[in-house]
Amino acid sequence: MADAEGGAAVRQAVVLAGGLGRRLRPLTHDRPKAMVEVQGTPILRHQIDWFAECGVEHITVSAGHLAAVIIDYLGSQELPLRADVVAEDRPLGRGGGLKRAARALPYPDEPWLAAYGDIWTRFSLSGMRAHHVRHAMPATVALARPSAPRASVECDERGRVTALGSAWSPHRRVNAGVYLFSPDVAGLLPDEGDHVHSTLAPLIRSRQLMGYPVNVPWWAVNTPQDLAELERALARRQPMHPA
Repeated sequence: MADAEGGAAVRQAVVLAGGLGRRLRPLTHDRPKAMVEVQGTPILRHQIDWFAECGVEHITVSAGHLAAVIIDYLGSQELPLRADVVAEDRPLGRGGGLKRAARALPYPDEPWLAAYGDIWTRFSLSGMRAHHVRHAMPATVALARPSAPRASVECDERGRVTALGSAWSPHRRVNAGVYLFSPDVAGLLPDEGDHVHSTLAPLIRSRQLMGYPVNVPWWAVNTPQDLAELERALARRQPMHPA
């Protein structure tokens, strides 16, 4: 299958939506971060529509905090793709949540996307897959230019990631929170804990995490101020399409 840009599509994705969203309070008192609304629509739905436009057929949402809100929302909507929820009985960390959700994906022998549930962006996922295949790496991470200072990502001359949490530099990109994994990466994820330390760090040491630069607007919605800035930016823009 091809996405809207004509390239080979990634057919499945995991959305990490299990965090408490403490920094977004009071907006997250009654909903998870992924259900905070941008222009009247939950972040999760913005991601679903983007994924569907890029040819994704199925998403599995890894949920924890107030998971019922996500389950009820998805059950009440007409969606452009299939969606299910894997809810944690207790916090497993991002890596554990990713692993459980990845096991529920319908195509175990195909690559899969993973996205943090608090980001807003759009770019061609077929382009990311082509980059991933061309460099024959087990994992690829999208690298964005943020609207505010954040921890930077360092890459070598071949574009392979050498450090994920470096000091901010306006000349470097940041982790955009969108990954493309080869099928066997699911087995490298921890049952509990964070994927950055247990899985990405060894891949970085062995130069097996490829960076994929994207030149599109990108926001991480971590605070009410982030949300307000995103709303203002979108109000000034025309509707965006993957690029």
